[in-house]
Formats: sequence, C-alpha cells, structure tokens
Amino acid sequence: MRTSTVTTAVVTASVSVALLAGCGGDSGDEGKPFEGQSADDIAAKAVEATRQAKSMHVKGDTRLEDGSTVTIDVSVDQQKNCQGTIGAGGTRADVRHTDATLYLHGDEQYWQTALEQQPGAARKLQDKWVKMPANDATTAGVCDKQGFVAAMDEDESERQGMKRGSTTEVNGEEALKLTKDASGGEKLTLYVATEGEPYILKTTTEGGKNPGSVTFSEYGETVDPEQPPAGETVDMKEIAGGQQA
Repeated sequence: MRTSTVTTAVVTASVSVALLAGCGGDSGDEGKPFEGQSADDIAAKAVEATRQAKSMHVKGDTRLEDGSTVTIDVSVDQQKNCQGTIGAGGTRADVRHTDATLYLHGDEQYWQTALEQQPGAARKLQDKWVKMPANDATTAGVCDKQGFVAAMDEDESERQGMKRGSTTEVNGEEALKLTKDASGGEKLTLYVATEGEPYILKTTTEGGKNPGSVTFSEYGETVDPEQPPAGETVDMKEIAGGQQA
C-alpha cells in the first residue's frame, strides 16, 4: 500500500497529484453504509466506478520534497477532452485538450521556468495558446482520465491494512472514510460516496514526503473545451525549431 503519484511533465515543469492506491480488509459495520463489506471490497468498487465514469473534475495539490507545491484543477472525460489549470512552484497555466491536441496558456513565470534553456522563446509565448507536440505523451497525460485511475490501482498487492472509519461530507455528498497509517509517517484517507455510484470523492495524504489532497467531483458532466482561435495560437515545434536555428 502506498500513495501513487500521477506526474505530468508540461514542457520541463512537472505536475503531480497524490492519489491513494487502494484499500484493506476491515469488515463492514452493521446498519451503516456498505454494511457487511470489507474495506477491500469498498475500495475495489470505488476504483471501478471511477474508472467507468464518463468524466470527472479533479482538483488538488501536492507538496514536493523541495517544498514547492504542484496543483491541478481540471475537468476531463474518457475521450481525453479536458480543460482547467495546472501549476508548479508558483507558476500557472491554463490547459485545453480537444480534437486530440493539447494547448497551454501559461503566465510569464510559467514559460520562463519551462523554457529556461530558450529565454527568447518564452517572450514569444506571452498571451498565446501554445500547441504542444502530438508525440509529447507526458504532456498529454494531464488530460488522461483513465491514466489517473490506473495509477491509483497500479499495484493490487499493496491494498492491505486500511480500516473503515466514520461517514462525513465531501462537497455536500456523504462519504465513508477509509484510513491507514502507512510507512514513513504517512496517514492515508480515501473517501467513497455512499449514495448512488460508489465514486471516489477525495483522497488525502498527511505526513510523509508528499502530503496533499485531491477531490473528485462533477462525475458524468460534459467536458467540451473550445479550440483556441488560430490568431492566438502558436506551435511549440515551430518555436523550438526557430530557437535551434
């Protein structure tokens, strides 16, 4: 059992989201949500329900070992349509993925950090949507809903030792807490919706090297980002090629 990290490198700046890997074997409490079901069963159902959801909104932050914070606030669907914001170390960029193309609109500090080896290129990207290379798999990963879920469940053998907790509310929805004291002083908590589909509503990691919190909401809602206007768009491949020349 550990905290999985979904890491997406956007140009040279990375964005990480701490996500819980799984669950444990504690038995259910009579008369309470998921009566008679173990923590293992509950979390397995939560992962599968989240995997099957057509779309969701992911919002959270994680602190890295160097003290900086990475953030994500993105709506994404199974077709990798997405829109929102990402950030790292005080920088920020808007992101859109539509028609199999990823676009970024970063602030000045974002591009200066991302393109520190190409200072001239950063100036050309002010107030522009930047079309990222189609083969940049790490960049497109920020808009990969199924990738998030896969990272949460990448090692089923680590799903041991979580316990059922009390019910609480996450963004107005009732949730059951599953908790675990993990190695390295980490405390992991997974919140599972008790009504309707057993979606994952929130994960938290307290203590350890990468504390953070991520919420999941707006399941099934349409994600329909607009393609940026051509006059406000530049192609990263052309910028990089011009710098090399």
